[in-house]
Amino acid sequence: MIATPAQIEQGTSHDEKNYLNVSSGFASWAFTLDHKRIGIMYLVGIAVSLLLGGIFALLVRLHLWYPAGGMFDAKTYNEIFTLHGAIMVFLFIIPSVPASLGNFFLPIMLGAKDVAFPRMNLASFYLWVIGAIFFVSAMLISGLDTGWTFYTPYSVETSTAPVVCATMGVFILGFSSIFTGLNFVVTVNTMRPPGMTWFRMPLFLWSLYATGIIQLLATPVLGITVLLLGLEATLHIGIFDPKYNGDPVLFQHFFWFYSHPAVYIMILPAMGVVSELLPVYCRKHIFGYKFIALSSVAIALLGFLVWGHHMFVSSQSALTAVIFSGLTFSVAIPSGIKVFNWLATMYKGNLYLTTGMCYVLSFLFLFTIGGLTGLHLGSLATDVALHDTYFVVAHFHYVMMGGSLIAFIAALFHWWPKMFGKMYNETWGRISALLVFVGFNLTFFPQFLLGSLGMPRRYASYEGREGFPVSETMLQQFTALHRVSTTGAMILGVGLFIAAGTLIAALYYGRRAPRNPWGGATLEWTCQSPPIHHNFHETPTVGDPYIYANLEWDPDLEGYKPLPPASPTPAHEQEPVG
Repeated sequence: MIATPAQIEQGTSHDEKNYLNVSSGFASWAFTLDHKRIGIMYLVGIAVSLLLGGIFALLVRLHLWYPAGGMFDAKTYNEIFTLHGAIMVFLFIIPSVPASLGNFFLPIMLGAKDVAFPRMNLASFYLWVIGAIFFVSAMLISGLDTGWTFYTPYSVETSTAPVVCATMGVFILGFSSIFTGLNFVVTVNTMRPPGMTWFRMPLFLWSLYATGIIQLLATPVLGITVLLLGLEATLHIGIFDPKYNGDPVLFQHFFWFYSHPAVYIMILPAMGVVSELLPVYCRKHIFGYKFIALSSVAIALLGFLVWGHHMFVSSQSALTAVIFSGLTFSVAIPSGIKVFNWLATMYKGNLYLTTGMCYVLSFLFLFTIGGLTGLHLGSLATDVALHDTYFVVAHFHYVMMGGSLIAFIAALFHWWPKMFGKMYNETWGRISALLVFVGFNLTFFPQFLLGSLGMPRRYASYEGREGFPVSETMLQQFTALHRVSTTGAMILGVGLFIAAGTLIAALYYGRRAPRNPWGGATLEWTCQSPPIHHNFHETPTVGDPYIYANLEWDPDLEGYKPLPPASPTPAHEQEPVG
């Protein structure tokens, strides 16, 4: 088949090899060192984890339709929400953007052929798979009902086998995270092309770099903690269990010293996605580039200093609590800088409401609510009253799911044409964005009200019992709000399935994607769609990643192409100097 001129311009000739068809067979994927294929394999695993964790979430919500609980006994309910939390945090949110999209696009955005350590990259994927198998084993064994935080002494006194399986899974996943972070940091430091200085890097790379630093510094603490927990559960060493003269609060310090920086492992890549997509769909240079870039590093560093706000009610000293409260508020500064600069970028921009942009706008709304409600939990006066209520659940989901999940979906819709060379149906994409936005708010906003009314989280029922009296009026309020939340969860699930269906259908029925369908100016839009095995035939020219004036829409290509270089003025037409 002979390529047409339009196909040559787009780089999508049917005869041209790309990373998907350069080789075939199971072994070519299982032993690949191509960062793009590794990113795709991560994407499949992460999508399965999202599906599994989402099913557990729907089961939790359906159970709470009735005050007494309608589906499970209390122990089974505890197992289900434990698996929901652990799978969503460790198998989905933490690796979602960095491991899949970061692996795929970081080298391409640098104009490089691969990451610095391709074999380590493949090893990190297999470590993730092994860690996931341990989690599935814990699920099959049954009895993992400690909550995703594995708080002692409960986790070392009951259900030893599933706790050991799950904590070993976390330990192995930690090595996967460390390998990925190390690879990203070294790649950015050593493989930037000529002309790409630190302040000419795409902001997505800044976010991945800051995330890599957190992964390298914080994840070993989690690894040591869960290893000690597993040893204590099996050998009864007195580390965390007061029965053996251990200290359960020490476990909380270790766990949250990792897990609060892990919040930024989850949200920083999402912020990078928004910083990357927003200027493209506004056709405007990003506002305050250096402030956004450096605020990512500031969030990474400040994230190590605020773990104590999870422990305001754990008998720590008043002075310590005040210090941690103040440090918690300080994290709002770089986050606020980002939100301000995103809004300033939109100001007087030419907004294109593509599916990706619809999800970005959802992110801005949801993440802002999550951030502002975090102020209530950083303040001593209100956190004590709201601690361990549904207010915390709502805040956490507005930040993690309203931030990380929504940005992850936005990134998929933005980069899907580049990854697979196929365009999707924009109408169905926008419908999915609307349903996800409506369903998400219906699910989690009522939980702010539930928490304010005193509804504790993790309870299998809310009909009232000794120690938790519930009046008839309060029972009616709880029931109504829980049912609104459950209805919203079902709408959210439908929206996510439509989003997944839209992307999958594009693989089979979508038209071929042009090289640059959205008019992006970063380097990934200069290679073909989908990219060739080694990304570029020659090292691309580096320019400002957020200047769009040198691109024009070509109706024949149904995409953007670079403007032809301006012809020099003939010598006889030049004006004399002086």
